[in-house]
Amino acid sequence: METISMLMNGFVEALTPMNLLMAVLGAMVGTLVGMLPGLGPTSAIAILLPLTTILEPTQGIIMLAGIYYGAMYGGSTTAILLNIPGEVSSVPTCLDGYPLAKQGKGGPALGIAAIASFVAGTLGVVGLVFFAPLLADQALKFGPAEYFALMILALTVIVNLAGNSLLKGLIMGLFGYMLSMVGMGPSGSPRFDFGNQTMTGGLEMISIIIGLFAIAEVLKGLDEKKVAISPDSIGSVYPSVSDLKQSTPAALRGSVLGFLLGLLPGCSTAVTTFLAYDVEKKVSKTPERFGKGAIEGVAAPEAANNSTSSSGFIPLLALGIPSSPPLAILLAGLMIYGLQPGPVLFEQNGSFVWTIIASMFVGNLMLLLLNLPLVGMWAKLTKIPFGVMAPIILTLSIIGSYTVRNSLFDVFIALIFGVIGYVLHKFRWPVVPLILCFILGPILESSFQQSMAMSNGNWLIFVQKPIALGILIAAAMLLVVSISLIRRTKARVKEVAGQELDLA
Repeated sequence: METISMLMNGFVEALTPMNLLMAVLGAMVGTLVGMLPGLGPTSAIAILLPLTTILEPTQGIIMLAGIYYGAMYGGSTTAILLNIPGEVSSVPTCLDGYPLAKQGKGGPALGIAAIASFVAGTLGVVGLVFFAPLLADQALKFGPAEYFALMILALTVIVNLAGNSLLKGLIMGLFGYMLSMVGMGPSGSPRFDFGNQTMTGGLEMISIIIGLFAIAEVLKGLDEKKVAISPDSIGSVYPSVSDLKQSTPAALRGSVLGFLLGLLPGCSTAVTTFLAYDVEKKVSKTPERFGKGAIEGVAAPEAANNSTSSSGFIPLLALGIPSSPPLAILLAGLMIYGLQPGPVLFEQNGSFVWTIIASMFVGNLMLLLLNLPLVGMWAKLTKIPFGVMAPIILTLSIIGSYTVRNSLFDVFIALIFGVIGYVLHKFRWPVVPLILCFILGPILESSFQQSMAMSNGNWLIFVQKPIALGILIAAAMLLVVSISLIRRTKARVKEVAGQELDLA
């Protein structure tokens, strides 16, 4: 009852005109930022952080938090309509969202993305309210060995993201891991920088993402004389009862998965969205529909995306541990205001904490109420001929890649990977395994080295710890199931193709 009472007091504060304005403004700015290639929540929060210092602490953090979860939603719009993910976590949404848009179902896909995001965000905040102490305590039990096992589990997703060739998927995954090794290693020594001081800082993930998706999309569009999707063919933004029925279980599963994994520092929204998509593909009775326009393929990753964003506030507020780059910037914002996140924060600044939590309920509701009616306006962007959109996308991509580290080197990397992405598309090589391994590579490597240091080089540490062993067993089972499902799907495709030939 005490928790409910504190939350109600938080709502009273959150609904004051200025705090409400900050929540709405943050959600809207975040949505816009999420749509722009490269200008994700980390960059936006970092850029706006100095401006928020003129506000009161509560107002400033409410606005920054709104930008964070608003950007998590905003990335779905361009992912669905233009096949350009504004953030890494929006990549899985492209896989089925864009095919749905090409089929004239872009409106329902955007509607489902908005509803799934709202449901997941709300459930995530509910978990933050009631289960923060217990779940944060459980997250502390994860050491290096458990993190290594978790990364192995995540890497099994490559099997399902490899497309028609598992070998190509593994090669692209290895390429992504090699790219992640450029720069400073876990020991603090530079490697693979070829004597270039610029490369010592490593390759910027956002630049690679922009190149492989945004710039490559421009090159593909120009080569294929791409025609923009007409808003008339997108359909109503309000999903049908059938769409809701089909996507609700996926949204709930994605919400739970995203929430639990979001408690783990370093387990980003990119990881949870890929895992959520993979789970839906495995539980589906018709996995062959995925990648061709399955509405569940939009609902699950979007739900996981926003649920992870919400649950990430648990280790941040309760333990002072940021679980993602945007939350690390938020941690800096809290400390600028003289607030030290951790258990003491709830005792000494309880009113502040519960106002922030209440504002997240308000912000998620605002995202739904504002973005569903505005989907039509976002859709009108697709009326612009691709010949006009291409230079705009290219310009935003260059600006986005430059602003991350204010470096022309990152622009150069984005352009190079734009050409690489175009060539890979031409020859049907999967790009997603590269991205996934680039994200997981540093976490996998550092967790392994820390585990070896703790055990004096004894590999048995991974089977002596029950949680790590359980995760590794789950990874092995998942790998077997994945390969089995892929073979079954290929057999069914051949069977259907054979039936069509017989009919012909």
